[in-house]
Amino acid sequence: MAAPKKGRRPAGGQSRPGRALALILIAMVALTGGMFWSGHTTPRLGIDLAGGTSITLKAKAEPGQESAVNETNMNTAVGIIERRVNGLGVSEAEVQTQGAENIIVNIPRGTNEKQAREQVGTTAQLYFRPVIAVAAAAPQPAPSATPSGSASPKPSASASSGAKVGEKSATPTATASTQGRALTEGLKAPSPTPTASSSAKPKATATPQATPKPDPATAALQQKFATLNCLDPKARAAVGQGVKATEPTVACGEDSPGVWSKYLLGPAEVDGKDVDDAKGVLDPQRGIWIVTMDFTDAGSKKFQSITSKLSQQADPQNRFAIVLDGDVVSAPSVRQTLSASAEISGNFNQQSAQDLGNVLSYGALPLTFQTQSVDTVTAALGGDQLQAGLIAGAIGLGLVIIYLVAYYRGLSLIAILSLGVSALLTYVLMALLGPAIGFALNLPAVCGAIVAIGITADSFIVYFERIRDELREGRTLRPAVERAWPRARRTILVSDFVSFLAAAVLFIVTVGKVQGFAFTLGLTTLLDIVVVFLFTKPVMTLLARTKFFGNGHKWSGLDPKRLGAKPPLRRTRRAHAPVDAKEA
Repeated sequence: MAAPKKGRRPAGGQSRPGRALALILIAMVALTGGMFWSGHTTPRLGIDLAGGTSITLKAKAEPGQESAVNETNMNTAVGIIERRVNGLGVSEAEVQTQGAENIIVNIPRGTNEKQAREQVGTTAQLYFRPVIAVAAAAPQPAPSATPSGSASPKPSASASSGAKVGEKSATPTATASTQGRALTEGLKAPSPTPTASSSAKPKATATPQATPKPDPATAALQQKFATLNCLDPKARAAVGQGVKATEPTVACGEDSPGVWSKYLLGPAEVDGKDVDDAKGVLDPQRGIWIVTMDFTDAGSKKFQSITSKLSQQADPQNRFAIVLDGDVVSAPSVRQTLSASAEISGNFNQQSAQDLGNVLSYGALPLTFQTQSVDTVTAALGGDQLQAGLIAGAIGLGLVIIYLVAYYRGLSLIAILSLGVSALLTYVLMALLGPAIGFALNLPAVCGAIVAIGITADSFIVYFERIRDELREGRTLRPAVERAWPRARRTILVSDFVSFLAAAVLFIVTVGKVQGFAFTLGLTTLLDIVVVFLFTKPVMTLLARTKFFGNGHKWSGLDPKRLGAKPPLRRTRRAHAPVDAKEA
């Protein structure tokens, strides 16, 4: 007797459909409550719907490096700018090349729009250079001959931005003689050898000792350092242009708001490519914002080597300057050998620290860019297109509902309810994903949601047709619902898998607005599976127990006569009859 009972168990049966309905109801209430609790009750809109800023950048090569403006470097710059902007949480930013020298950046209107504009064209060339000398920002007067034994002037050399690596040191005050020694030793310029007084005549038998001439490059750099005025914005912008990383240079650094110092720096020992990760954090001990940096394996070795050398020097030669785009961000003193990580501290607030960490994390641009134009994009055109798209979507949804009502009659109620549940979940998730991952709804994303209507309706049609096929075979509704589900389930899963795979591939290989279409299509495809499994099937199971659907009312869409059903199946009962008689 056990075997017949086990064999009569409905295939794919669902004994408790209330559990699935309770699960999806809890999920809907939780997501909706989370949406209202977060305060984001509407989805974020992309630049075509909400407006924003469009920035045009033109690539500029350094003198003698005109060939650097090529397709490879332009594509690299596009990737870096896109990662920087999206790193701020501004999703749906469009970054693309235009011609051979221009890059167009479209930033949607949002809370981080201003920060994104500031970081778009930042080159972010980072170098760690040893400090040779530091002096006040204003140019020093030209040196004049002084009598022997007279005191040398003592200009005050302001400290760098106050950042320290390792042990904290005091603000130095360098004398002119100290700076002169630093210039000579740091640049390794040959110094003249003192000879006898010029009034004394040399011996006839002695060969006159030649005085070596100073290196013209070293002399020019010393002159540039002496005359540099860091208080002049134009002078600060021009300093260090065209200087290679392997050459010494001069630079300016802001110690505090409005207070500047000038630096004479040696060749770069470590650059931004050696930084693996950087981020702005709040130092809880000192209560200041800093930028922490982790180096790559190669960068750690370089950093260890340079800090080992600097830790043995006196101030200011024991400092290394962190130079970003030609400006000294900070010049910390080194008191011990460091390797794995470092920090930049100075005049940072939360925004400036996080901005610097962001640009350092995603790398330096391979080219210098000039901002050609910054235009504000209005949402008027996108709003008109959205309105037209919504009208088209409403017309399409209306036609689908008319078809369902005309062909499936009572079954159309299940389809309409399922479409409503899917629409509600889609809207709530889009509203939540805006602040969570920076998702912004644009016109292609709206198109993806409209396409999803057809995908969801297709799943209902597959299931309904499987049920009707079982009814045509002569089965009653309740077993037909359970027997049709395994076959319909396989078809639905295969169809949705193909749609999701297409959306995933499209999302990976495309950029910009097309990704919005792919993301929405993939999201709604996953929601289709959730709705069909947790709502459509359980509701169908419950309605099959009602008289209206169970007895095959002519308006239920499951009327056996209208479907051309065969007489009820009796073969199974006749086959089991001898067994029952024998047992009796």
